[in-house]
Amino acid sequence: MKSGSISIVGKPNTGKSTLINALLERKVSIVSPRPAITRIRVLGIYNSEEGQIVILDTPGFENVRNELGRMMQKTIIHSIEEADIIIPVIDARGWQTEDERMLETIKKFNKSAILVINKIDLLPNKESLLPLIKESNERYKFLDIVPVSALKNKNINVLRKCIFSHLPEGDKLFPEDMITNLPLQYTIAEIIREKAVNRTYQEVPQSIAVEVEEIKPGDKNKDMMVVKANIIVDRENLKHIIIGKDGSKLKEIGQLARKEIEIILGKKTYLELWVKVIKDWRERPDIFRKFGYGDI
Repeated sequence: MKSGSISIVGKPNTGKSTLINALLERKVSIVSPRPAITRIRVLGIYNSEEGQIVILDTPGFENVRNELGRMMQKTIIHSIEEADIIIPVIDARGWQTEDERMLETIKKFNKSAILVINKIDLLPNKESLLPLIKESNERYKFLDIVPVSALKNKNINVLRKCIFSHLPEGDKLFPEDMITNLPLQYTIAEIIREKAVNRTYQEVPQSIAVEVEEIKPGDKNKDMMVVKANIIVDRENLKHIIIGKDGSKLKEIGQLARKEIEIILGKKTYLELWVKVIKDWRERPDIFRKFGYGDI
């Protein structure tokens, strides 16, 4: 039996979270067209007859702008250090500056790596990949190079088999029924954050956090769950964007999040959302660690 851990790394918006969800065949990591959305080091677990793959999704390699950014870059380094195999992800447009930074980090730790070239569905034909594969082979001694489309679920089985072929022999690291390491409140918070990010303007996503205050059965109806949560922003003017005209945006966010939360909890759910301003929360570890932004 094969068993081991992989760390999926790359610059923002290369499709890392979509890739991890495709590998796991279920949604664990939030997905957004907005860049640099992943903050929590999500651990997902894939089990099959071949063995177990423990998958770490990480924040994107990017320039540090605040204390939260510094913490996220440390999270990437820890994930690289811990993993048996690194899965660097670039998109089919080729190597960018942030990709090169990522590769330098992998070289520093001399880690075994399988390069994933994502978003091949955007290319006109397979032949257009050949120069990029050649260039990649010249940059580093990768165990393998696997072109995929995480969005279209193309070559995902090939990637899984490739990962298993390079993992060490060993017993499973986690119970078979375990899917993720995320505590329930963080899982729900991430669902709400995903909906808020995807329903707001370009300037808002980096300022959004979510804190779940309470998850409990209803006082009168025990078959219904009650979830109370705060959407956090760092400036007063962003609060109005999240709420929307007559509360329309907040209502939409709540409706979309509630559908997924009900699947997780297995019960009808009353979701109570508030928008709260905490000035400069991204510079305050005492605040953002409460949201799960740090090693779990």
